Amino acid sequence: MKTVEESLMEDLKDPEFRKEWERTALARAVALEVIKYRAEHGISQTELGRRLGMHQPAVSRLEEGDQTPSIDMLKRLSEKLGIDLTINIHAGELAVERPEKASA
Repeated sequence: MKTVEESLMEDLKDPEFRKEWERTALARAVALEVIKYRAEHGISQTELGRRLGMHQPAVSRLEEGDQTPSIDMLKRLSEKLGIDLTINIHAGELAVERPEKASA
């Protein structure tokens, strides 16, 4: 049985799959951060939507990672949730990270 990583590596050999994978890279990275935030805080999509001033279906779409969020949405996530987001772009690859806060 193949691992997830092995399957992904095989799928990435397909140019159409790779193009879509690369197109959704930022959206997937943001989705993971949003899901991680909800898990860390033990809140539902509905509660997260309340904190962000949006409805639960919009949170669900954000967590699906299919559509790249706007800069305004990234700003809203940062401001309303009190988190820092860093977007790194390296040779066409995108990553979103929450930098570790320095201990006081």
